[in-house]
Amino acid sequence: MLNNERSQRRLRLLLFLAVAAIHALLLFFIAFNVKTASQEAEENARVMKLTDLAEAPPPPPEEELPQVEAIAETMIETDTPPLQTIVAPGSLTSAPSWDDYLPIHKVSDPPRFDEKEITAALVYPPIALRSAIEGRVILELFVDRNGLVQRITILQENPKDRGFGEAAVKAFTGRRCIPAHANGEPVSARYRYPVSFKIK
Repeated sequence: MLNNERSQRRLRLLLFLAVAAIHALLLFFIAFNVKTASQEAEENARVMKLTDLAEAPPPPPEEELPQVEAIAETMIETDTPPLQTIVAPGSLTSAPSWDDYLPIHKVSDPPRFDEKEITAALVYPPIALRSAIEGRVILELFVDRNGLVQRITILQENPKDRGFGEAAVKAFTGRRCIPAHANGEPVSARYRYPVSFKIK
């Protein structure tokens, strides 16, 4: 009886080990097949990318410019003078560089902005409004001799990262004003302009 019971235990143990080995082999083969399938898919994707690049349509051919001789053949001489004004070489002045903008202490009359337009254009930053935060920004405006704001620099923003600087810059972007004057002539000038944001 004891012998029979031992043999049954051995048989169960052998069966258990055989089934476990079969399961381990199946899992190994499934995992191996999944890895090779994913590698093949990646390789196929790489091939597709190369194929897609190779199949791109060629760029359109460049248009040929007309030859000078062909234009000269179609010219017609007339006795009437041209309507354009001919300017001597080097007589045109280029646009002023940022260094050509006069500082405010060299200007007799600073640029004058319409305060109502500026106030109407200022949008209180929503993040600061929700937090009930007030702020102050100092801008440096580069105003050309025609009164157009060409460039804006934020010199100071208090508190930072609450949207006050961006809101002030948006209010002055593309804005026109009465230009600065020096000796009675309009000039390009740098002008510092403080903007305060207060909750009403």
